[in-house]
Amino acid sequence: MPDTATSPARVRMPALYLSHGAPPLADDALWPGQLAAWSAGLPRPTAILMVSAHWEEAPLALGATESVPLVYDFWGFPERYYAVRYAAPGAPELAERVRKALRAPGTPVQDIPDRGLDHGAYVPLVEMFPAADIPVLQISMPTLDPRRLMEIGRRLAPLRDEGVLIVGSGFFTHNLAALRHAGSEPPAWSAEFDAWGREALAGQDVDALLDFENKAPAGRLAHPRTEHFAPLFVTMGAAEDELDGARHVIDGFWMGLAKRSVQFG
Repeated sequence: MPDTATSPARVRMPALYLSHGAPPLADDALWPGQLAAWSAGLPRPTAILMVSAHWEEAPLALGATESVPLVYDFWGFPERYYAVRYAAPGAPELAERVRKALRAPGTPVQDIPDRGLDHGAYVPLVEMFPAADIPVLQISMPTLDPRRLMEIGRRLAPLRDEGVLIVGSGFFTHNLAALRHAGSEPPAWSAEFDAWGREALAGQDVDALLDFENKAPAGRLAHPRTEHFAPLFVTMGAAEDELDGARHVIDGFWMGLAKRSVQFG
């Protein structure tokens, strides 16, 4: 019989979109503490379902359901960043529920059992849940189409009632090439897109967010590819009935990029 004093209660979990940073996030004076404070205010999840900007795979894929090595999907950093470990338990029961929720005629789900957590997943988790004692499952983004990603989120939404924390991990603005000549202040395109996104979320302007490339100022400059904004749509789909309660837990900029992170529910 499980120990009810330590077993997480199955309460409805919020859904999160967070800006995850690069491995040097761990050395920032402010951001790790912000992430830790955020998680400290959440109910303890039964499991965590991660959707990262750094895994695009079609058909939709489920990652490892047991602890396997992390994916160090970055280059040129000091060796200490490759020594980070995050051996969270696998989540085979969650994987089965995700299969049932997402598999349908014409929409297969595949398993890639040796695929570990990439830095879009483990970098924030190290700061938020450092004990690595909560089961984690990462799934791929099979598309960058915002509407299809919202539908995936809708189908995953019932997992929140089972205590599953759904996390979309990206970056609210992401154009590394355009940062080459950035000064101490964030570039105008990053600040303008961040302000527009804050207002669009506050106004629940889903149509504008779905068409951000055309509706947002500097939309295509803030996101030359959609992959770092795309996880937001999975989160929004999973929290579609609570978009009016969006809470902007983290804002500001890191190396010129908007680190806005939002909680629904």
